[in-house]
Amino acid sequence: MERRSIILAVDDEPFNIELLMASLGDEYEILTALCAYDAITLLREQTPDLILMDVMMPDMNGFDLCKIIKADKRCTDIPIIFLTFLDTREAASEGLELGGIEYLSKPIDFSLLRLRIRNHIALKNNIELVKAQRDLLAQQKLELEAILARVMQLEGIIPNCSYCKKIRDDQNSWQPLEKYISEHSEARFSHGACPDCYDEQIAMIRTIGGKHADRQS
Repeated sequence: MERRSIILAVDDEPFNIELLMASLGDEYEILTALCAYDAITLLREQTPDLILMDVMMPDMNGFDLCKIIKADKRCTDIPIIFLTFLDTREAASEGLELGGIEYLSKPIDFSLLRLRIRNHIALKNNIELVKAQRDLLAQQKLELEAILARVMQLEGIIPNCSYCKKIRDDQNSWQPLEKYISEHSEARFSHGACPDCYDEQIAMIRTIGGKHADRQS
């Protein structure tokens, strides 16, 4: 079941809260706060997808609350829509400058509010998706760079002994070729014999067997 988006409604008038819950509760999970300090306390425990905020409240106005929310790294990307009777150009400008994404006057046109909420939550979700994809690409880039770094260790001139074929590593110590490659790559070895070595070993066994037979005779 798809998670319902969470909206925090902050308003000191219980009647306004009831209107918001009646209008939006069928589509969203509604958290409520009757004052700014209740909202701050709630935000310490939950992170809503969007905040509907009154401006004129007794303990702290919506503008000051917006400043506090936007200063919190966990909450800075939450869209804030101001809902208020304070219908002035100056107030609207201040709310938007502080980080509010909408400034709507009461009484609220709830059909318009629903559309704006839906659009802003969809935009927020898309931004979060892009960030998640960016983080995934960054992680994949780091993993690829690590793989390339291991590959680079096997490139270039590798000093080896002309007689025993051991490899000299970065610490100036000599080790078998198999061990060097295993430590510097994901390669693993299976053991067998090439045709030339196989023939050589068979010839050696036959020679040893012939000498043993001569001694017995």
